[in-house]
Amino acid sequence: MNDKGSADLLIEGVGKRFGEVVALDRVSLQVAQGELLTILGPSGSGKTTLLKVVAGFETPDGGSVKVAGEEITSLPPARRDIGMVFQNYALFPHLTVQGNVSFPLEMRNVARAAIDRRTAEAIAMVELKGYERRLPRQLSGGQQQRVALARAIVFNPRLLLLDEPFGALDRKLRETMQLEVRRLQRKLGLTTIFITHDQEEALVLSDRIAVMNHGTIQQVATTTEIYERPANDFVADFVGESNIFHGTMTEAGTVALDNGRTLEVASRLPAGRKVGVLMRPERFSPGGANAFSGEVVEAVYLGTSFKLRLACEGGMELLVRQPAKGSLPATGARIEVGIEPDAIHVF
Repeated sequence: MNDKGSADLLIEGVGKRFGEVVALDRVSLQVAQGELLTILGPSGSGKTTLLKVVAGFETPDGGSVKVAGEEITSLPPARRDIGMVFQNYALFPHLTVQGNVSFPLEMRNVARAAIDRRTAEAIAMVELKGYERRLPRQLSGGQQQRVALARAIVFNPRLLLLDEPFGALDRKLRETMQLEVRRLQRKLGLTTIFITHDQEEALVLSDRIAVMNHGTIQQVATTTEIYERPANDFVADFVGESNIFHGTMTEAGTVALDNGRTLEVASRLPAGRKVGVLMRPERFSPGGANAFSGEVVEAVYLGTSFKLRLACEGGMELLVRQPAKGSLPATGARIEVGIEPDAIHVF
């Protein structure tokens, strides 16, 4: 189905203001051919504005956008050869599934026989064979999103953009569609940008993640690196649950936290350097080189684990996850936990 192949994307120094609000602050980003990159960030971080600039729905105040080396910054959306899937599906209510999917090909004056063949291929790819004659109102939310996806890929776009496409779906269906998009993207080798505010969705889908906040990219890295080695407080806090503290390196392998506690760490940063320290809740165990004793102030049963909030010495509070074995610790109980130096990330 993919006659032309996808292309790489290069965004350089893109800026965009809406009055006094800086939506994009000289953003630069490169997406490799065939890569699925997720732009992750809270509402108002600039991720959708960046997607609209790439799609051609917003004109940047400065900077450039290139696809396969071709400058497309000033091209109208219809000439960019980009497929897009929206959260609200944006299907034509009066057209059938077949009519919706074939529409981009008809607008490109593709021969009728090729339209029929490629439309059938796209509908089969999203597993909607047999639904060709149905109207959007006769489909479930998940089926409508599959139609939108088929319409976005039927004309073999150079780039596929998805703007929070599963936000309106229930959790189970959303998880199914995430895997469906990943399967299709890999099969077709499509260069893809996926927009979401859901960090779990980003970790499931992506080759790499770009974390955005206040119109800037905070970090671009693989899913593992984003989670295990975040670049700053914002990334550490936004992606996953976290215990974040600050302190000073006193010598190689030791951090003196601002609250007076000393930690053994695997970092070899120089003494005197101000650092952030991240301890993920699931990295704690009954033992460890860095031991903590705390009183349970909150205990939640989550099926496979217990989530505990501990009040420790010196006013230090820790969020800890433990496997759900035995009974849930009672509020007020004393818990001993520890964490190894190599499980602590210093940044």
